[in-house]
Amino acid sequence: MLPTETLSAFDVFLAQRGLRFEGVIIGGAALALLGVTTRQTRDCDVLDPLLPDAIVGASREFAREQRAGGFDLIDGWLNNGPRSLTDVLAIGWRDRLVDLHHGRGLILRTLGRSDLLCSKLFALCDRGFDLPDCLALAPSEVELLELEPWVAYQDANPDWPAHVRATLQSLGRKLGHGI
Repeated sequence: MLPTETLSAFDVFLAQRGLRFEGVIIGGAALALLGVTTRQTRDCDVLDPLLPDAIVGASREFAREQRAGGFDLIDGWLNNGPRSLTDVLAIGWRDRLVDLHHGRGLILRTLGRSDLLCSKLFALCDRGFDLPDCLALAPSEVELLELEPWVAYQDANPDWPAHVRATLQSLGRKLGHGI
């Protein structure tokens, strides 16, 4: 899906049905709405709140209509996959939210830069396929050094901190930092 176009169309879809949703999104959809990336993404990760049943149903109906129109959109394209991050983000993350989209049926925000970087750096270390997004965010050497302890704390595996350090050092080299 192309996040900007898909979310704009979903906004209209919700408004036409008298539905409204306010949420915090992260991942590729948030990066696209921020103008950091232009890539397609498979889904829209809603961090908070839990998606109400009416919105889940509407998102599935929207996906069916999109597929009927020739667009490839999975039923679970709008999901709470990253919800568990709300338990580990730095205190005050809600105070640092950034506005992304303010429509008639859809209001979206995302994490502030440091919190968004934490989520993407953790995903890079955990999954290994978020490198393009991390490069697009272009964290400074200082940001990488400051955020490393948070990422290293996210897994109890004794090898995790060394893995995090190596991954962030590799990212830093790709960005031209002297880490």
